[in-house]
Parts: sequence; structure tokens; C-alpha cells
Amino acid sequence: MSKFLGTGVALVTPFREDLSVDVEALANIVNHVIEGGVEYLVVLGTTAESATLTQEEKQVVKKTVATANKGRVPMVVGVGGNNTAAIVEELQTTDLSAFDAILSVSPYYNKPTQEGIYQHFKAIAQVSPLPIILYNVPGRTGSNVLPKTIIRLAKDFKNIIGVKEAAGDIVQAMRLIKDKPKDFLVISGDDMITLPMVLVGGAGVISVIGQGFPKKFSSMVRYALRGNLDDANHLHFQLMDIIDYIFEEGNPAGIKAVFESLGLCSGNVRLPLVPASNGLKEKISSFAALEVNKING
Repeated sequence: MSKFLGTGVALVTPFREDLSVDVEALANIVNHVIEGGVEYLVVLGTTAESATLTQEEKQVVKKTVATANKGRVPMVVGVGGNNTAAIVEELQTTDLSAFDAILSVSPYYNKPTQEGIYQHFKAIAQVSPLPIILYNVPGRTGSNVLPKTIIRLAKDFKNIIGVKEAAGDIVQAMRLIKDKPKDFLVISGDDMITLPMVLVGGAGVISVIGQGFPKKFSSMVRYALRGNLDDANHLHFQLMDIIDYIFEEGNPAGIKAVFESLGLCSGNVRLPLVPASNGLKEKISSFAALEVNKING
């Protein structure tokens, strides 16, 4: 699945002051990231605050992104949760024809065993009309999908094509890359360790910071995929501070503060999240201003 090599971005959902979905800002962000060189878009992931969107709003987000994209890059849509039967029903009743794959998070809160996780994704794989990218993010779900479980799923179901690995554990990622089937994609879900993951055989990243500074971040990933370590390191080191900043007070408050400083959308988020503090906004704005000056100057 070469269309998912490189940089995908987990798009935010911009909100107006009344916290309604800002479709104009969302379309502008889509253009911003595509023109910046990202390889694909991820819609309705965690960064999109999908947990606080109604079904109607999710349809608006999907339509807005698809219309703005105009078929320029592949699109992945988040379809996941902790009720297996509900996800199966959603996959059987939802029109997903605009998308190229689904991203499905490991069940959260329930804390299933590894066998329970396997059976959950087995049920999804048996009905999904699209290829599946698993999403392992223990910090949010409360359970870690171990490499042996991911590899078992990859071998048993041809439509499970990859995993967004966001455990933040480079050793776990290396074990997964070492033992995976040849064409299975191990995609970083952690911006800060994307470079080392790619250098040991990862397929790229589904990124948060990549939507704020798409040209620089996607170039870093492409350099890494080609083995150009000097140029990849150069860009990675330039981005390390802003990666720290955007996660300092949680996602997506940080990346929305980046967009606010770039004039692309407001920093508004929905409760229980709160916007970035003024102190954090100042650090982010200073970094963004320097980047804009480099581009213009």
C-alpha cells in the first residue's frame, strides 16, 4: 500500500466561537497540508475531537474534507471504538466510498485481553469494505496491543494492512518492524520518534505537527525514507521544540494554537478540553513567526 508511505496528517476539526464546525477553515487546512506536500489525510481521528462530534457533524467533516481534497491525495477515516458490534454495524451501513482505508483504534476503557483485542479486530476485518490500519495508543486506551497480537492479525487478515503505532516505545516498534509481514506498514503515531522509526524500517507517520508545518515535516520523513540522514536530522532537530510545545497541554489544543498563530483557524476546543494557555500560545506564536519569516525571507 505505497499510497500510505510518508506523511499522513490527523486533521483537526476547527470550531467557530460558538463551537460549531468551521467548514471554511477546515477546507483551508486541507489545502494548506496538501500544498505543503503531505501524502495523505486522516479524517475523524483523535485529533479531530471526534468523541465530541455528533453523527451529523461527522458527516459534515467528511464531506468538507473530501470536497476540498478533490481527489488529490488518499484519505483515511477513523472508524473505531469500544463496542465491537456498533463498529461492525457502522461499517456495514456507512458509505465509505470516498475513502481509501479506515483507521481503527484499539478498544478503550474496557481494557480487553490480547485475545479480546484480536477478536475485536477479527470482527471488523470480516466486514470492512476498506483496508484497515490498526491504531495502538495505550496512553488513551488503557491497554497496549502487543507486537505478537498485531503480527497475528496481519498474517490472518489480508485487509489489515498496517498499524499506527503510538505506544511511544521505540523498542516495541523495532520488535514489530523486525517480525512483521513484508508489506505490512508500521506507521509512527508519535511525532517525536518518527525519524528513528522510519530509519529502522517504518513506513512513515500519521502526524499532528505535520499539519502545522507540512513542508518541513513531510520533507524530513521523505529524507528518512531515502536514507538521507543528514538532511532528515537537520529538519527533525529544527522541529523538536514545537513538537514538545503542541503536546505540552494536550492534543489538539496545541496544534490549534499553531493554526491560530498562522491565521488558519481559531484555537477553540470543546469541553472537556480547554484551549492552550496564554503562556503556551506565546511560545508557539514565536516559533511560528520565525518559520513564516524563513519562508518569506
